[in-house]
Amino acid sequence: MQSVDGYVTGRGVAFCAEVLDLTEAEVSGVATFYTQYKRHPNGDYTVGVCTNTLCAIMGGDLIFDRVSEHLGIGHDETTEDGRITLERIECNAACDYAPVVMANWEFFDNQTPESTIGLVEDLRAGKDVAPTRGAAKVCTFKEVSRVLAGFEDGRADEGVGAGPASLLGLRIANEHGWTAPGAQGAGGSNGSRAPRAAQADGKDGSK
Repeated sequence: MQSVDGYVTGRGVAFCAEVLDLTEAEVSGVATFYTQYKRHPNGDYTVGVCTNTLCAIMGGDLIFDRVSEHLGIGHDETTEDGRITLERIECNAACDYAPVVMANWEFFDNQTPESTIGLVEDLRAGKDVAPTRGAAKVCTFKEVSRVLAGFEDGRADEGVGAGPASLLGLRIANEHGWTAPGAQGAGGSNGSRAPRAAQADGKDGSK
């Protein structure tokens, strides 16, 4: 419904309730619980600035304030042209790239106020914008809402997946031959760590 109407409308709630044999209250309970469902008109692009702890101290708060001033809108408000909805958002699990901004849930890493203002202006101008990681370009809110509903768009394997900062720990582990507990070679055949502990403490396992 959101991919058609641009948000979860009253008629959408009623339609879903009828088709799924649920009450409108049950449908509304889902629509109001998840932040990716919108209950009022949303812009073509939702630009979310992470202002959770790490991103905030790395510049997220400043980014939000500057972009808010530039666009003339506050949290969960939309520009008059209907292009941009601005949000403060919680952690995106991308702390190694703080401060992080998302456009329709695509990652824009290591942002500054200037780069984010450039981003919103490119989106407003209708330019194809490539995220730092993920899909090859940012799709519209209606398009990503269709994906959110479970309809694949064939773009899941586009672009860069995990970046260098996310893979650093894996590289260090590989260089030292480290493996997780229970992984192959990390213990006995049942995944126990007892043999390794015995080798570390002494021949007979005593300390």
